[in-house]
Amino acid sequence: MEKEIRNIQNMIKRAGEESRTVEGTAIVFNSDSVDMGFIEQIDPTAVTEETIRSSDVFAYLDHNDNRGVLARCKNGNGSLQLWLDEAGLHYRFEAPKTQLGDELLSYLSRGEITASSFAFTVAKGGDIWSRDNDGTVRRKITKIDRLFDVSPVFQPAYETTSVAQRKVEEINTIMEKLNALSKKFED
Repeated sequence: MEKEIRNIQNMIKRAGEESRTVEGTAIVFNSDSVDMGFIEQIDPTAVTEETIRSSDVFAYLDHNDNRGVLARCKNGNGSLQLWLDEAGLHYRFEAPKTQLGDELLSYLSRGEITASSFAFTVAKGGDIWSRDNDGTVRRKITKIDRLFDVSPVFQPAYETTSVAQRKVEEINTIMEKLNALSKKFED
């Protein structure tokens, strides 16, 4: 299982100009991703309270763990609060009184950071690949094995991974074989 990263636009905010509370939505359920060579959706069953309790989740600035930690939720406890509802996975933390925390608050106030992101691995058998009639390849994530981080990020574009690209190529090959078999039976 390779770690994958996904970003969501306009899903982070500061509670108020004087507040150090940062809130975001890291995962939005049943929402189509941008086209990454495929369209992805995350099922509401993909993340559970058990997923949260079995993960050690950090909040980093722009996924950069070398800069320091903004907050942490280890096995469901810590300075990073994670919760689920019908819409998705949300997070909240108090920005630390550090250079990194002050920097994040400044970026939020100036509107330079407007997106949230999360890093994860998909459980074995935790995704379903398909192809629409128009040729669009789709991936539905049904089970996330582990969460690594939820992060305020600068760039709201989705990132593709080598695993995702390999899966698209595999689906294309399978679909070509199925189409050839269908054609054979039609003749």
